[in-house]
Amino acid sequence: MTVRILPLPETAPPVPDHGLGALSTDRGNLPLDSVDVHASLTGLAARIEIVQGFRNPFDVPLEATYIFPLPDRAAVTALRMEAADRVIEGRLKERGQARQDYDTAIAAGQRAAIAEEDRPDVFTMRVGNILPGERVTIRLSLDQPLPHESASSATFRFPLVVAPRYIPGAPLDGERAGPGVADDTGAVPDASRISPPVLLPGFPNPVHLALRVDIDPAGLPLTQIRSALHVVAEEGDGERTTVRLQPGERLDRDFVLRLDFAPRESAALSLIPDESGEEGTFSLTVLPSGEARPRPRDVVLVLDRSGSMHGWKMVAARRAAARIVDTFRAEDRFAVLSFDTVIERPRDLGSGLVDGTDRNRFRAVEHLAALGARGGTEMLTPLDEGCRLLADPNRDRVLVLITDGQVGNEDQLLAHLEPRLNGVRVHTVGIDQAVNAGFLNRLAAIGRGRCELVESEDRLDEAMEHIHHRIAAPLATGLDLDADGLEIIPGTVAPARLGALFPGVPLQIAGRFRGAPSGALSVRGTASDGTAWAQQATGVVAENPAARSIWARAHLRDLEDQYTVGGPDDLEQRIISASLRFGVLCRFTAFVAVDSRVATEGEAPHQVVQPVEMPRGWAGAAPMAAPRMAPAAFAADMEAAAPPAGAAPMAPMSPAPMPAAPSGPPPMPQGAPPGYGAPPPVSGRPAGRPAGRARRAAGPAPSPLTRFQQELANVLGRLRQVPDTGEERVQHLLSELLPILESIVQRMQTLSLDTKPLAELRDDLHRLRPTADQPTVNDQWTRALQVLADFTGESPPRRPFWKRPS
Repeated sequence: MTVRILPLPETAPPVPDHGLGALSTDRGNLPLDSVDVHASLTGLAARIEIVQGFRNPFDVPLEATYIFPLPDRAAVTALRMEAADRVIEGRLKERGQARQDYDTAIAAGQRAAIAEEDRPDVFTMRVGNILPGERVTIRLSLDQPLPHESASSATFRFPLVVAPRYIPGAPLDGERAGPGVADDTGAVPDASRISPPVLLPGFPNPVHLALRVDIDPAGLPLTQIRSALHVVAEEGDGERTTVRLQPGERLDRDFVLRLDFAPRESAALSLIPDESGEEGTFSLTVLPSGEARPRPRDVVLVLDRSGSMHGWKMVAARRAAARIVDTFRAEDRFAVLSFDTVIERPRDLGSGLVDGTDRNRFRAVEHLAALGARGGTEMLTPLDEGCRLLADPNRDRVLVLITDGQVGNEDQLLAHLEPRLNGVRVHTVGIDQAVNAGFLNRLAAIGRGRCELVESEDRLDEAMEHIHHRIAAPLATGLDLDADGLEIIPGTVAPARLGALFPGVPLQIAGRFRGAPSGALSVRGTASDGTAWAQQATGVVAENPAARSIWARAHLRDLEDQYTVGGPDDLEQRIISASLRFGVLCRFTAFVAVDSRVATEGEAPHQVVQPVEMPRGWAGAAPMAAPRMAPAAFAADMEAAAPPAGAAPMAPMSPAPMPAAPSGPPPMPQGAPPGYGAPPPVSGRPAGRPAGRARRAAGPAPSPLTRFQQELANVLGRLRQVPDTGEERVQHLLSELLPILESIVQRMQTLSLDTKPLAELRDDLHRLRPTADQPTVNDQWTRALQVLADFTGESPPRRPFWKRPS
């Protein structure tokens, strides 16, 4: 079989490879020197291996930090570290324990790596104690579903850069959560973990990118493959096709392949038993057809016009909104809210919903045609206003958000909106070449709607056809899953919210079953005319190694979204248990790999945060001081223009100080954010960072004693959270504190440091027995906490890695 690949036109010319303000050494510029992605697509699932190569160009041991994206629905199932002649398999652990293991290994001079999830599509990799001139390779394994966009197409999307995100809220005091350029705030407590420094425009391509996709249709009638944003080479043997990225590409936009199929059956149920045979995973795909009876609708369009929407994105957003407005009928009511740091409405249409008459639709389109990109992305107020307007339960209520999604306060937005969306369907339209798909998919999921992603103007017309289906009257609502002869394990169906069925829009459901892999599943609901609706599929036993982990990732995402909006007290532990049982990374766990061999002695590693590319097409936005946002990364999200007269005010904000322009290098290109020309950071903090609250000036490396104090401060913080039971306390004293004390006392003795209090505590713990009575345990527990507090000087513990926003 021969499949023709149709590249879409380039939207911007490539930046010439010449540098400005570049940091350089004799052995290279930056620690990350290569990213190799190999995806194997079988049917509608993908198995992916990502290889990240880190090289130390310095003359001292190095710790490299890389903030990078992964597909938001992908399940990370394995990590491997390779250095010199060593191969170390990573282990999935509770996140606090994984961090402790990593920090202890680095302090002991061992090579180590840790991978953590900060958003469904944003991850942090730390690789420590890379020797001078040495290269360390990290391999990540992923399983990913291919989302359906229609009954005849699916998409493989692999993100390659974390775009700068708008950070609202007031800065928090105390130690930062991460090494990024943005301050942690009440709205985004981990902003410093999702805001990598950004390379100067024109910086020579610092990372070799290789990407290969092997496609096996597995019996599906594949007719065409389209490459959306990259030029690719294709080869095939009649049944399988291999797609390769052309050499020289940069990590500055998503990689997107669209796969078109001939029409298929309306429903399919795959049953994949576990090796034990006691349980298994089911995967159900429903492809509905038919027409729905239209009902009067209330629709609120919320359009992002912030500075990051500059250029083609603003044009595409205006066109998308205008196309939706054109579909309104006289019996429909609607409102259009455009926002940056203020909300604006079409003139003469008032502050409420208006009828979909020709006059009102003309006013709305007139308003949209005049919009330009400017200001910050204050998204909470317009979404809240949209929910307030959609209050009539007797009408179909639809909220459509059109945006690039580049905000950092996703958890705050979801927690605020979830209780306000009762009966309101939310559809999201993401427009960007490095879109925040994780947030837009999460918002659509809690709103029982759909997410449509648009990566270019050429894609807009096709996307709008899908969007029209989604905002039209649904075929069926109130969906429920009914099993016949198949025992579904309660609480395992994902997505937890089944939402509604729309013509031509597939619905994918997965879950776990117990017992024999046989039986049928039915999706039941209420049709648009009020009659009962149902569609059934009989199970077929299949081999799909990725099905279990893909389901586990979807299930964990549902649980994490429940945690974001509240949830029961035991939810965190349920998430951790599910993550560890099924071997899939989540926000409460981490993969950590520790080499048992000591690589370096007595020397703190040199810390470098890997800068990332500015997403392609972002450089043209005019900068100005941005309130409460990533200072060096997101100035493109503001425009030097006062709010228009009559615009609705939003939350008051104070300007954040911006980094001073570096002296020496030539002037920055127009549109480059302040601080852009500074060299990449080489000491754990971005160069050119301003001084101020919650910002620490760069200084000498911490002394060995300070490092030991920090290690035990981390342990002390964890011990303070242990439940007040003898069994729990004994376990943590013996399995967590004692090994750390052994290591620290030994290292302190080699440096001739005073170890008396810690050594005495260590000896006492050696005499403690797991069967000790409660008073003995309590006495030892109190003494241990006091010794640690005295040794650390009660150093304030780090903020939790996932703190609910205020």
